[in-house]
Amino acid sequence: MSESISRALAGRVRKRAGDVCEYCHLPQSSQEARFHLDHILPQSAGGRTTGSNLALACVTCSLKKAKRIRVPDPETGDSVPIFHPRRDRWADHFEWARGWRLVGRTPTGRATVSALGMNRPAVVAIRGLLGELGLLVEDDDKG
Repeated sequence: MSESISRALAGRVRKRAGDVCEYCHLPQSSQEARFHLDHILPQSAGGRTTGSNLALACVTCSLKKAKRIRVPDPETGDSVPIFHPRRDRWADHFEWARGWRLVGRTPTGRATVSALGMNRPAVVAIRGLLGELGLLVEDDDKG
C-alpha cells in the first residue's frame, strides 16, 4: 500500500535537490513533466515515505529505476547497488564527459548510467543547450 507524500515533505525534497534530478542532474525547469518523488528503497522492499528515503527524479530516471536497488555493471556484469542519493556522493560515482555525457567512475556509477539511460540522446541535447545558455554548469559536487 502506498503512503501519500505531504506537500511539506514534497517541498523539502524538491528544495534539497535544487529542483534537479538527483540521478541524471536534469533540471526540472527544462522539462514539462513534473519530476517524481522516488522511493530510493522501494516501498515493496520496506522503504518508508520519509525525507531520507525520497529523491527527486526526472520521469525517465524514476520509471527506469522502478523498484530496482541493484543493477548490472555493464563492464563486469556483476550486480551492484544502484546510486543512492542519500548515502552516496554524486561526484564519487559520476563525472561529466565531453558533450554533456555522464560517465560512471565506479561500478555503481557505470551501472546507474546504463540502467537509467542517463545519456539518452534527448537528455544530452537538453544538457548541451542549457550549457550553451549558461544555465547548466558541470557541478559534479551537487549531492
